Amino acid sequence: MTQRRQWLSRIALGGLAAWVSPAARAAGPAAAPRADALKLTDEEWRKRLTPEQYRVLRREGTEAPFSSALNGEKRRGTYKCVACDLPLFTSTMKFDSGTGWPSFFEALPGALGFTTDYKLIFPRTEYHCARCGGHHGHVFDDGPRPTGKRYCNNGVCLKFDAEAA
Repeated sequence: MTQRRQWLSRIALGGLAAWVSPAARAAGPAAAPRADALKLTDEEWRKRLTPEQYRVLRREGTEAPFSSALNGEKRRGTYKCVACDLPLFTSTMKFDSGTGWPSFFEALPGALGFTTDYKLIFPRTEYHCARCGGHHGHVFDDGPRPTGKRYCNNGVCLKFDAEAA
C-alpha cells in the first residue's frame, strides 16, 4: 500500500510540474538586454533601496497584502519602478482586484520581462522590470477585460507620479 501511495504521489507531482499555465506560456522567451539596463552590485542596491524594497525587488520577496498605500491610489498618473524610474503602468490600467496588492490588466510596452517561477511547486509567471531586473510580482489569467490579465504588483516596488492637475 505504501509503495502504491509513493507511486501515485510521484505521478501527481510529475503531472503538476509538467502543467504550465496559459500566462506562463504567453510569457515566451526572455527579452534581449536593454541598452539602458541598470546593473549594480549587491552593495549598490542595498544603498539605493530601503530594506523592504531590497528584499522584494532583489530577493523576490512579497510584501504583506493591504500594506501599500498605492493599493487605494485613485489619481491619474504613472506607476514607475522605484529602483530605476522606468514607467511600468498607467492609472488607466489599474483595477481593484480585492487581493490586497496594486493590480493592473496591462503593462506599458517593453516595460516588463517574464520568467516562470516554481516556488509554489506549480508554475507561475513572474514579471520584473525590464531595465533593472527587479522583481515586481506575478501575472495571472483572472483579470478583467480587455486582456483577462492581472498583474499583481508589490506596492513597495512602485512609485506613483501623479499627473499635474
